[in-house]
Amino acid sequence: MKKLLFVALVSLFIACEQKDHAKEQTQQSDETFPEKAKDMTIYEVNIRQYTAEGTIKAFIPHIKRLNEMGVEMLWIMPIQPIGEKERKGSLGSYYSIKDYTAVNPEFGNLADFKELVNTAHEHNMVVLLDWVANHTAFDHHWTTEHPDYYTKDSLGNMIPPVQDWSDVADLNYENDSLRTDMKEAMNFWLTEADIDGFRCDVAGMVPAYFWENTIKELREVKNIFMLAEDDTPEIHDAGFDMSYGWEFLHLTHAIAKGEKNANDLEAYLNKEDSLYDPEDIKMYFTTNHDENSWSGTVFERLDSAYNAISLLTFTLDGMPLVYSGQEAGLNKSLAFFDKDTIAWDKLPYQDWFNKLISLKKENPELWNANYGGDFNRISTSNAENIFAFSRKKGNDELVIIINLSNDFQRFIMDEAYQKTFKDLLTNFDVSFDSNEFSMEPWSYYVLQQTDNM
Repeated sequence: MKKLLFVALVSLFIACEQKDHAKEQTQQSDETFPEKAKDMTIYEVNIRQYTAEGTIKAFIPHIKRLNEMGVEMLWIMPIQPIGEKERKGSLGSYYSIKDYTAVNPEFGNLADFKELVNTAHEHNMVVLLDWVANHTAFDHHWTTEHPDYYTKDSLGNMIPPVQDWSDVADLNYENDSLRTDMKEAMNFWLTEADIDGFRCDVAGMVPAYFWENTIKELREVKNIFMLAEDDTPEIHDAGFDMSYGWEFLHLTHAIAKGEKNANDLEAYLNKEDSLYDPEDIKMYFTTNHDENSWSGTVFERLDSAYNAISLLTFTLDGMPLVYSGQEAGLNKSLAFFDKDTIAWDKLPYQDWFNKLISLKKENPELWNANYGGDFNRISTSNAENIFAFSRKKGNDELVIIINLSNDFQRFIMDEAYQKTFKDLLTNFDVSFDSNEFSMEPWSYYVLQQTDNM
């Protein structure tokens, strides 16, 4: 009898646990963007360079590893066929689109991409497809079927949007039919492949009225997340959830070179706070496909400041980006127009990114935009080099301290923070009093008061 009672109680407990888990999953699935992205990290996928095969299918097995690393949002660089006319390099630019609703046969086919999206969804990840609305390849079928869709010079020739972009033709958004066809092409990927949104290339070069109308109509089809390659507050008014932190990138480069300091970073953050609405998400990053290919690796640009700047991207109020191969310590600039495979034999930075992603995920103070805690610069001596700040949400507060210099630094902590903390990165205690505290070059702490743990 006792055995039967025990079995019944265990069964009841399991049933309650399963019910609670199912309720939690339902609540998570009911979340809509941008709330659904409140604690996410975005990962940019360069299909061509990701594997030796350079195919969608060859990338799919990496989804499990990225999920285990903590990634929840995948940005897939353009997968459409690439133009051959005026092509640059042997394989051409991903951003020279020959057909908006097809898959580059070098990468695979539509079934492969659907498998990618389904696999990502099975791992509770969302998928953004890179979208190039500003221009097409010179041999896109619209160039012959709808030449009126394009911007032309005084002689009637189609022209590139920028002189250096000689492999693409600029689109003319004053044409009503073009706007309709572009919207339908975007809708194709929502309905056929079940993607979760778009990263929109040079979004600021496309008229805002197109984005306003199109994003509104696409959201009637599916709740989507929209990322704009643009660094202006106005792009959010057009319906985008997240925009680029280009100025942040350039500022951190200058800090790494000793040309700017911690006070310049505070001034930037204060300016951003005054320009953007609380719900606007900024994407912070140390590299991406453009920076890696054209400006050099993170090690060349940031040198020994790399980890410190990476930590900033995860502890400020924006969404952090990880580019393909960063977890493998990518130490070469990938060719943009040719095949250049990422080496995956070692993963020296995978634990580092896993730790940063978990730190953001597990501490609501670090969540994105207004879903996270308030930012407050903490007063210290030697403020031009020591960047100390807190993120506070309700009664929970984290304190982040970074030596933003290439030299050994000393400082005195604000009296209100002269306490003992636990460093969440090392689990060691760190104590401050009225005496000077010293930090190694580019060293950092993420601190939580011990009496809050």
